[in-house]
Amino acid sequence: MSDSHSAEEFKHHVRRYVAVFIALIVGTVATVGASYLKIDSVAATVAIALLIACIKGFLVAGYFMHLISEKKMIYGILIATVFFFAGLMYLTVWSMDSNSLIHIK
Repeated sequence: MSDSHSAEEFKHHVRRYVAVFIALIVGTVATVGASYLKIDSVAATVAIALLIACIKGFLVAGYFMHLISEKKMIYGILIATVFFFAGLMYLTVWSMDSNSLIHIK
């Protein structure tokens, strides 16, 4: 009975990986197709390309790197990253102020 259960679970994972692979192929075709679109705005072209790339990156990181099941760890790392990024940006803006200690002569 455990063999049939593990075989069914294995098939489920294989089906998921094949579906993600097909989605990545479709994303690649969409990227190539989007490069042939005649869009006047460079910003719109870059936005479309980045949207497709973000979706494909999420699929790779989420399923092939198994990050979709590590939500607590990912959110913790994200919060720490945002905290340190905001702190570094605050220090950068503070150092550019003419009244800060760095600029006093």
